[in-house]
Order: sequence, then C-alpha cells, then structure tokens
Amino acid sequence: MITFNDTPAKLGYYMPAEWERHDAIWLSWPHDPITFPDRVEKAESTYVEIIHSILDSEKVNLFVTDDSMKKRAERLLKKGGVNPDCIIFHKYDYADVWFRDYGPIFLINKNSGSLAMTHWIFNAWGGKYETLMKDTNIPEFINKKMKLPCFKPGIVLEGGSIDVNGRGTLLTTEQCLLNKNRNPNLSKVEIEDYLKEYLGVSQVIWLKNGIEGDDTDGHIDDIARFVNPETVLCVYGEDRNDENHLILHENYEILLNSKNNEGNRLNVIKLPTPGYIGDEEGRLPASYANFYIGNKAVLVPVFGHKNDKQALEIIQRQFPNRRVIGIDSSNLVYGLGTIHCISQQQPSTD
Repeated sequence: MITFNDTPAKLGYYMPAEWERHDAIWLSWPHDPITFPDRVEKAESTYVEIIHSILDSEKVNLFVTDDSMKKRAERLLKKGGVNPDCIIFHKYDYADVWFRDYGPIFLINKNSGSLAMTHWIFNAWGGKYETLMKDTNIPEFINKKMKLPCFKPGIVLEGGSIDVNGRGTLLTTEQCLLNKNRNPNLSKVEIEDYLKEYLGVSQVIWLKNGIEGDDTDGHIDDIARFVNPETVLCVYGEDRNDENHLILHENYEILLNSKNNEGNRLNVIKLPTPGYIGDEEGRLPASYANFYIGNKAVLVPVFGHKNDKQALEIIQRQFPNRRVIGIDSSNLVYGLGTIHCISQQQPSTD
C-alpha cells in the first residue's frame, strides 16, 4: 500500500493545461549527430524558426552545453532575425534535446498562484539509450536557479506520455505507462494514484497504443491532445492499409466513449496523419498532434504532405485567438520527435 503525505495535490498544486498562460518555454539546442544524422545544421535552422515564432509572447530558456555552443546559437539566431540578448541561456552538459521528457513538469498552486515543479525519473524510455540517462538530472540543475518547491515522486515518467485539460482529466497510454521497462513494480491503480497526487488530476483516461516508429512506447502527444477542457484532437488514419489504422481507430473509439472528470462526454475531433514518413531504416513517428500551444501562437509540425493544410486548418479552428504556424519538421522527426517533444512550458504565476 502506497502512502502519500505532503504531495502537490494535498498542498493545492495542479498541472495547468498547455493553453493556459505561460511565462516561458524551455528548450535545449540540438547538437547530437546520432540523433540527427547528417541533419544537425538543419535541426538548428528549425530551432531558429521555432524560437523566432514564439519569442514575442513568452520568454525562451535555452540550454547549451558550453560557451562554444552558446556563441554558435547566438550567431545562428541573429542570422535568423532573433536578438540573442532576449534569450535566457543555461550552460549544462546535457545529452539530447527531448526536454518534454526529462525536464521538470511545472505546477501552479490553485490557492496562492505560486509555482512548483515535479522531478520524475527519466530512464531514456525504458533504458533504450544509456548515454541519454544523465538528462534525468536537469530538473535539479534548473531548481538550483529557480529555488521552487520541488516534488520527487520517485518513479519513471516522461512529460510526453501525459496530457491534461487543466480541470482534472489526464490522457495517457497503457503501452507507455504500464510498460514493464518503466515501473514494473507498480499496478495500473498505483500509477493512477501517482498521477493524481503529483499532477493534481482526478480522472485518468487510458488509450491503448501509440504510433509505429515511436521509440517512446506510445507517447500520448503523438496521438491525442486536449485543446479545451472537453475537446480532444485525435489522430486518425483513414487508410485501412496503413499499419497505424487499427491502432488509431481503437484509441478514437475509447475517446468517444470516455468522459472527463466532470462527467461530460468528450468532443473528439479527428486529426489526419501525414501518412508514411520514413526511409530505408523504417517509419518515423511523424504526427500533427505534436504541436506546442504558446500564448499567441500554436506551432505545428508539418512534413510537406498533402494533409499539412487540412491539419493546420483543423488546429486553427480550435485556437481562433492564436496564430497557427506550420513548422517544417522533416528534419526534426529523424530524431524520433518534433516540436512538443523538444519543449516544455512554464506556466504563468500572474
């Protein structure tokens, strides 16, 4: 029997929805040629575009490994029309760019409005990449500067594996959170208890599996995303011959039959797929659902596919007061993730 004492939920903290106001976005500059084979420079260009698109509405915290990388990033940002003086740089010897998964998940206190963070264990998606495991220490490094209340659940969880509506409902997948390479000693009920106590939710909706080519074992941010408390954009592939069709259809049916924590049925809207994106080494996890919701802009990965336009239009309808911007993520996806995977929002305390 797990006992929880002074958890975030008991102290009044919760994880806000991504569309709630941010103070900042957190990113790590790309540098690993294994992650981006022959594409590091192209990934850097994508980062410049992302930062240029978001900087006017929230602060940008950017990790670099050393002074040399900082100078390079400053030069490329300046060349791309970004004033590097507006960027908050953090020097740390990080391994890779997947900030959503190893960075802190920030919380807000519903009574005082104050900020806190959770520091989960990052084990490189079930021990797949030994050299990346050191990135689990990044929340501790950040909090030496921020000095926030920091809660350590002591279990493995990646930020890309969960999505919340800010009102008490959380989306995740069984493939990821129940995977024996994460927390083999915990039952489904026990994992739900951790989510409720450390993220301030009261309802967990479990989808089944993620898309093919996803090395994270089914992260939710490639298949279904809340866009308001009752509406979910759900990736759906109409092509019955596509290997993702049955996976996505099953998740869609689960969502249609789900209710949020207030007892209301979800409004489920289909989001197309960009079809097969990959090369001779296999399929890549390309998904329009891997978007980032900023204060004034929603950054959506696009892939030069005929469905790009439709996906952007669907997302724009959900955010009429924000500008939806397509970011060519054809090079990022070779690292097996795109815009949401590389970013983490810091909610506003105003």
